[in-house]
Amino acid sequence: MLARICSAAILSSSLLSGAAQAQAQVQVQVQFQPPQTSFRSIFKVPDPRGEFVRLCAPHMVGRWAHPESVCGCLHDYAAATVEDADLRAALLRGISETGVPTIESAWVPASKQSEIGPTFTKIAKPTLQCMFEPATNQ
Repeated sequence: MLARICSAAILSSSLLSGAAQAQAQVQVQVQFQPPQTSFRSIFKVPDPRGEFVRLCAPHMVGRWAHPESVCGCLHDYAAATVEDADLRAALLRGISETGVPTIESAWVPASKQSEIGPTFTKIAKPTLQCMFEPATNQ
């Protein structure tokens, strides 16, 4: 009889300790699990094209049937013809702030301000195509 009581006590204590360990492990896992959304957002790289279209499109509403398409085309084709990074950045800034291709002299280093006119000549054709050709041809 004493052997049965001892084995029942040992069995119940092992079951209780196993359940307590399992519960402790679950609590530890839950406690140290990093939140997935904030971890992913740290490494999420902003989309410069998407941001450009988001800023540009409100200026195009009312002028064009598909403002996002026009803005995307300007980003992908008109601005892409400009090799110089400073001039391209100034052009994208001008389009996103006003809805039309523009470059302010203050946005470009003094050494490159003489290139503003030739830059507009270079982007004229792709800009007109973006603005006036049907979206299906883009």
